[in-house]
Amino acid sequence: MKILVLNCGSSSLKYQLIDSETENVLAKGLCERIGIDGMLKHEPVGKDKFVSNDPLPDHSTAVKAVMDALVDPEHGVIGSTLEIGAVGHRVVHGGEYFANSVLITEEVKDALRKCIDLAPLHNPANIIGIEACEKLMPGVPQVAVFDTAFHQTMPEKAYLYALPYEYYEKYKVRKYGFHGTSHRYVSQECAKLIGKPIEELKIVTCHLGNGASICAVRKGISVDTSMGFTPLDGLAMGTRSGSVDPAAILYLMRKENLTIDQMDHILNKESGVLGISGVSSDFRDIEAAEGEGNERATSALDLFAYRVAKTIGEYVTAMKGVDAIVFTAGLGENSATMRQVICDYLRYLGIELDSYNNSQRGKAIEITTRQSRVQVFVIPTNEELVIARDTREIVEGLKK
Repeated sequence: MKILVLNCGSSSLKYQLIDSETENVLAKGLCERIGIDGMLKHEPVGKDKFVSNDPLPDHSTAVKAVMDALVDPEHGVIGSTLEIGAVGHRVVHGGEYFANSVLITEEVKDALRKCIDLAPLHNPANIIGIEACEKLMPGVPQVAVFDTAFHQTMPEKAYLYALPYEYYEKYKVRKYGFHGTSHRYVSQECAKLIGKPIEELKIVTCHLGNGASICAVRKGISVDTSMGFTPLDGLAMGTRSGSVDPAAILYLMRKENLTIDQMDHILNKESGVLGISGVSSDFRDIEAAEGEGNERATSALDLFAYRVAKTIGEYVTAMKGVDAIVFTAGLGENSATMRQVICDYLRYLGIELDSYNNSQRGKAIEITTRQSRVQVFVIPTNEELVIARDTREIVEGLKK
């Protein structure tokens, strides 16, 4: 079965066409600037890349452009859209409604609409993408795979905030967590590399990129994670502040006469390592600036590594031990220096890095020595493959 995996943002659409039998990617691409002017970047495996600047006024047009690219005689990879057996959608927020991936029905879409207040920038685009596919591929089953679902196993003591309980009852204000698909994938891959059932393991997974979160995975389920009610909570990130004393936010709003929207912009777009360094939200730029003697760049990197290590320590406590730690995503997979600095904080756990293995890139690998009491891995994440696998499982279940 060929499965189209879609990730719809407010003005973008990422896609991959995956052969679910071999798990090979047949083509991938990105539609950008939807509703502005439009650009499609299409990368068919084994063929030249293709770029189109045709207008993309809405997501329906973008989905149609993707379909046309996939079947194009010159740069397509299938003869007809009839070869697409199912569509898997990345959906950011499922609230408390969904603890697993689900077949999309009218009832599911209604639940997604109820979650719009929780993810106002993402869920509307996800719904638009779903409805565009329904229009263009009537009858083709569609599956929703949620960023939040993996974390629905967190116990109440982990997800409740110490606010008046009525706000949880009325508005569902609680920790939800994100990057769940990534945390699920790399923890399962980690168990395979160790050679033990995941049900026997305690794993801390570190998804470190422009957006960053850490998850405590005990017996294969999430028991705590660093992102909260929104992706703003937890670690400092590229442009996001991470956890801040709420009173400091109120203080700044009064001092600077900031509106709610202005403060929201500062916390989400002007803070994090960008705000500390004054250089960039890209860790590569900050590392380069540190190499040139930029002290604020050093401060930003030190702060980030410290908070990652401290959070790992929290989750070791939450699970009463740890067997393995996993680094993934852009920074986690590619910065040997950052991994080294973080692991230096964790030497008390008996962690001992293998410098050669830690320097490797682009593959799943253990980066600790045989003497290390805790195993540390670098595992490239693959959220699209998880979406394809879940979609295939659900669709094949319909035939039974």
